[in-house]
Amino acid sequence: MRSLVVDDSSTMRAVLRMILRKKGFDVHEANNAAEAIRALETLGPIDLMLLDWNMPEMNGFELLCSVRRDKAHANTKIIMVTTETALDEMTRALEAGANEYIMKPFTPEVVADKLRMLGW
Repeated sequence: MRSLVVDDSSTMRAVLRMILRKKGFDVHEANNAAEAIRALETLGPIDLMLLDWNMPEMNGFELLCSVRRDKAHANTKIIMVTTETALDEMTRALEAGANEYIMKPFTPEVVADKLRMLGW
């Protein structure tokens, strides 16, 4: 199983990398949306993406919409991982194609629960 963690925080990427590796994922990382798009072009299909909402240049929501427009990634599960707690933001992300939503700060158990809900 291949995953891509997209977050401008190296600390957050390290935390998510540790959790995902324990669940058996091969973890790739991107510091921003542009790196993520290049990674998707290079890596091909990814099983799971975890996207930070608040990033410079292109935010996670915009990246989510971009990925969902690309039929090559139609089967990729996407979890938004963010400090955005407004219900309308969560709804907007889910309507745009996010499969799940995790609010920061979180525990490893929360991530594991979301992965189980997605079939892992």
